[in-house]
Amino acid sequence: MEPLHAKETTSTPKVYFDPDQNLFEIKGCSRPEDVRDFYVPVITWLEKFRLSINDDFRAKYTGSPLVFRFKFDYFNSSSAKFILDMLVLINQMHANGLNVNIHWFYDQNDEDMREVGEELSEVVDFPFEYVEVKKTAF
Repeated sequence: MEPLHAKETTSTPKVYFDPDQNLFEIKGCSRPEDVRDFYVPVITWLEKFRLSINDDFRAKYTGSPLVFRFKFDYFNSSSAKFILDMLVLINQMHANGLNVNIHWFYDQNDEDMREVGEELSEVVDFPFEYVEVKKTAF
């Protein structure tokens, strides 16, 4: 399956999903002017990826999981619905026997972002691994 790449802008996150490299990352600020325009292709790609998973692919990832990294600095409420949709699809992959981890990154000074991750984890009923990032002041 072809990778999905979207460059980060001031209002949209970087998206880098590449199954061949086991790299699934979304990073940055999410407050797109047209949230559907930005996220529908991402959701569509994840759904196609989920449907393309076969026994050979599952066997490849029995030992080492697929790791989805969420590294948001900020996201607005409109983005939250689509982030939840992504998490539901990832949880479905896990439910279908794929070894999957979700890493939720948050700034050490932003406990709200961690709490949002905890809430989303509860909603999708899937445990996240939380990664505290120490940002350096300039």
